[in-house]
Amino acid sequence: MCTLFNGVYQDMSVLLTGHTGFKGSWLAAWLHLLGANVVGFSLPEPPTTPNNFDIAGLHEQVVDLRGDVRDATAVVNLIDTYKPTLIFHLAAQPIVLRGIAEPQLTFDINVNGTVNVLEAARRVGHVRGIVVVTTDKVYENREWPWGYRENDRLGGHDPYSASKAMAELAVNAYRSTFFAPQTYAQHGVALATARAGNVIGGGDFGDYRLVPDCMRALMAGVPIGVRNPLSVRPWQHVLEPLSGYLWLGARLLQEGQAFAEAWNFGPREQRGLSTREIAEKLIALWGSGTWTHTESGYAKVETGLLRLNWDKAATRLGWQPVFTWDEALAEIVAWFKAYQAGADMYAILQAHITAYVQHAEALGLPWACNR
Repeated sequence: MCTLFNGVYQDMSVLLTGHTGFKGSWLAAWLHLLGANVVGFSLPEPPTTPNNFDIAGLHEQVVDLRGDVRDATAVVNLIDTYKPTLIFHLAAQPIVLRGIAEPQLTFDINVNGTVNVLEAARRVGHVRGIVVVTTDKVYENREWPWGYRENDRLGGHDPYSASKAMAELAVNAYRSTFFAPQTYAQHGVALATARAGNVIGGGDFGDYRLVPDCMRALMAGVPIGVRNPLSVRPWQHVLEPLSGYLWLGARLLQEGQAFAEAWNFGPREQRGLSTREIAEKLIALWGSGTWTHTESGYAKVETGLLRLNWDKAATRLGWQPVFTWDEALAEIVAWFKAYQAGADMYAILQAHITAYVQHAEALGLPWACNR
């Protein structure tokens, strides 16, 4: 008999920072379905209105705590009180253009917030695994046509990208100094980072993001504004990297020192897809709509070509994405149509996760054994 993610999450105490965000809310729901005792820690106000966390009523499924990862004392008290076995650190300022408008805030949250989580885990104890989620934008962008690998040089020419690269450096410093794999028997903490880019899915209402912009326009019956129609990104459905994070977390706890490093999680397609292709496919799936090219003063700072190589995750974790890009977009349209119709959105989340797991099991992925 085998279970999802080797049954690791059943009855486990898991701390999830950023649990009210787009990715965090989906991860909170999935962890709850896996039987975990989820402690969420996010800013008092959710990042958007509306937001997936509130729409799905997830406050009923998790311990819903509000605070700020920039408050080092609060983070120490949080870990000391709830004694999580595993931490998924997602709390961040995640928007490139907001990083340009508010650079100091972006560095403070993304760098110092990460250091506070790592330092609290070091000082308090209890924690056995930490997955720090960064981004594909940690790499020094050279507009290569091939995907970046985990050992490529870090960089970041805008505040958001640089802050996430700095978070990666902070993680590496803590891993080398305090949580070294070679001394795992003494400290017992496995620390990894996860890099995924351009995550899309139902429940995303973020600003300056293509798919939310598209869905807001389609629901309102107005043209979609696209800043950079030819920009290419590694678009992937939110459940793709989340399955990678969950599988990585499970392996850290079971075989810690072997997986305590950086990991890329990318989409199924070998080529990136342009923003124009995404907008046009969403219009076709929705059944109506148009798009127009808009100009932005900040558009030119966004990278034109960016792809990830996830061979390492495929080879060593046995992970691979499940959806094709058009299947991912069909899932998104289905979520927004259900939302617009006033459906039970927690039931919709559960149904989407269940369908994704069934797809993964059909592919024979090792984490998706569900018998």
